[in-house]
Amino acid sequence: MALDKILAISGKPGLYELAAQTRGGFIAKSILDGKKIAVNMRHNVSILSEIAIYTYTEEVPLGQVLENIKQKEDGGEAISHKASKAQLEDYFAEILPDYDVDRVYTSDIKKIIQWYNLLTKNGLNDFSKSEEAETETSGEEE
Repeated sequence: MALDKILAISGKPGLYELAAQTRGGFIAKSILDGKKIAVNMRHNVSILSEIAIYTYTEEVPLGQVLENIKQKEDGGEAISHKASKAQLEDYFAEILPDYDVDRVYTSDIKKIIQWYNLLTKNGLNDFSKSEEAETETSGEEE
């Protein structure tokens, strides 16, 4: 499943899969427990494919950061998001060496690692899918 179908909903733990659209919002299915919830326009929703991480030179898509973690861990789980601040920052510096330490907070690093582990546990670890689909689509149009 591509990252453009995975959602983070503020105030709700974990990640959600976009299940269906409704008149006033959409239905999301929890990746944690499979429960479905109705999400309306009042909720602050982020699509994982739209998230980027600040570096000193550019913004790196979240999919690329997750792919870097996957390569470092050989497809296995990363360190715990509950590790110490120093451990998390050192680990993230290995994944994305030039990340902007002033604009990427420890809470952001925790969230990224937690999301990676959650996606990996549930077999959703092909983070390059959405980028390949976009490349294929643009190639067909030419």
